[in-house]
Amino acid sequence: MEKMSTTAGTVFKIAHELWEFEAIHRLNYRTFVEEIPQHPANADARLVDRFHAENTYCICVRDMRLLAMVCMRSARPFSLDQKIADIERLLPAGKSLCEIRLLAVEPAFRHSRTTLELFRFLAQYAQAKGFDLGIMSGTTRQTKLYGRIGFVPFGPRVGQGEAVFQPMYLSLDTFAAKTLPLLKLAPAVDAPAIFLPGPVAVSDAVRRAMQGAPVSHRGHVFAESMRQVKRALCALTDARHVDVLLGSGTLANDMIAAQLKRENRPGMVFCNGEFGARLLDHARRQHLTFQTHSIGWGKSFDTQQIIGVLDANPGVQWLWMTHCETSTGVLNDVAAINAICLARNIALCLDCISSIGVVPVGLTHVYLASGASGKGLASYPGLSMVLRNHDIAPTLAGAADALPRYLDIGLYANDTSPFTHSSNLLQALGAALDGAQWQQKFHQLARDGAALRVALRQLGHSLVADDTRHSPAVVTLALAETTSSVAVGEALERRGFFLSYRSGYLRHRNWLQICLMGWYSPSQLLALPGKLDEAVRMSGTVAHEKLAFQKQRLTDR
Repeated sequence: MEKMSTTAGTVFKIAHELWEFEAIHRLNYRTFVEEIPQHPANADARLVDRFHAENTYCICVRDMRLLAMVCMRSARPFSLDQKIADIERLLPAGKSLCEIRLLAVEPAFRHSRTTLELFRFLAQYAQAKGFDLGIMSGTTRQTKLYGRIGFVPFGPRVGQGEAVFQPMYLSLDTFAAKTLPLLKLAPAVDAPAIFLPGPVAVSDAVRRAMQGAPVSHRGHVFAESMRQVKRALCALTDARHVDVLLGSGTLANDMIAAQLKRENRPGMVFCNGEFGARLLDHARRQHLTFQTHSIGWGKSFDTQQIIGVLDANPGVQWLWMTHCETSTGVLNDVAAINAICLARNIALCLDCISSIGVVPVGLTHVYLASGASGKGLASYPGLSMVLRNHDIAPTLAGAADALPRYLDIGLYANDTSPFTHSSNLLQALGAALDGAQWQQKFHQLARDGAALRVALRQLGHSLVADDTRHSPAVVTLALAETTSSVAVGEALERRGFFLSYRSGYLRHRNWLQICLMGWYSPSQLLALPGKLDEAVRMSGTVAHEKLAFQKQRLTDR
């Protein structure tokens, strides 16, 4: 038997492919260099075992990702032969021996059934090869785990310092019987903790809705689903109309820019972060007539300053800005800004992509606003929306103000969907909206976000947005220069915690971002600060060791 699949989509197999061996070397390094300091660090961050050519690797993979590994070999001398003389005298007599080595499991999967399943697969494979006893050196950190699996300690401990191991043996013929009750009780593979701004973790109801059979966007079923989604979105935001589009939030902002171009009025774009800067880019690409008011990242707009800016520019007829500036977590005071705009007959346009479904959003007097399905609404990415409180007629082909068809909001006003749409994405969004307890969610996010910020500050982390105005669902951390946000993010992923750090603007500033927009469990949120602190310490240690290794190599030359 060289392969075994599980219902969770996880495969246990014998490693054969090149990518599997490369992943093995890197997991080997992370486990026996970074975590258990058994070997010196190296600049390549990979560790090829000295018995690699003789090892048979039993591995657990899912979606081209290595989750766990262990290997066996039968060639003598074993590694334990070199540490304990005449090893057979300490073992049951008359057994055919193999050596079990290099057990390594990604941290996120250590408390699931992955390790048990991996050893079950190993035991079945070894038995098929004629072995009935496996011996290994188990780290003393996991003595209880090995005992539960069925390993029996023998002989003196070996190793030194933090790399101390207990010799153990496992009767392969009795392993299955001993572990069957444990497998029934063990939890399935741990669900990852998703703290991304998108895609977010979704509920089972949303997942089931997404898996339904697709239907025509011209049919009655689709039309009714669209009507229900529109009603729910309007009720949530107090907007009179909403148009649901097949595309990301960038499409919705492109449509707002195109509509402002059609109206050909002068305006102003406010910018206090990456996504305000993107609104500037939307405006420039549409060649809008506009001015810019920018402030520092991490700051919110001061209402008195806004009054002064608008009073100094009496010709401004529209103002475009973000509600939540996702890059920093700043929540702009749009209620106050909207009041200022109403008093001056200025049309307020908002990017609400990261605020709808996270905080109360009131769009009663807002001219145009954008939203998206894959953030606070906790559905799959792929749908966006333009919310408005006025009627818009479509442009006419050949007219001076004619817009590209896909950007023409007016075409949506008289049609459920003027273009091909996804019934699956729409049904998933409908499931996310159906029965959602928004006020309860807003209160819970406020509590969780506040507790998270306190915990992070107590650990010494620097938060980009101050406590005056910030989204409860977006916490951006500015890491020390000596700590790499990418290294920390990757270390957290290996522990099953997925944060945002790959975006260019985050990497450029060495920032790390935690978002509470989708589903997460209280236990995951409670564990997050500690996991983050652990990853920061680990990445700092690894960086220091790599630097020391490189300096030593230069000295040796």
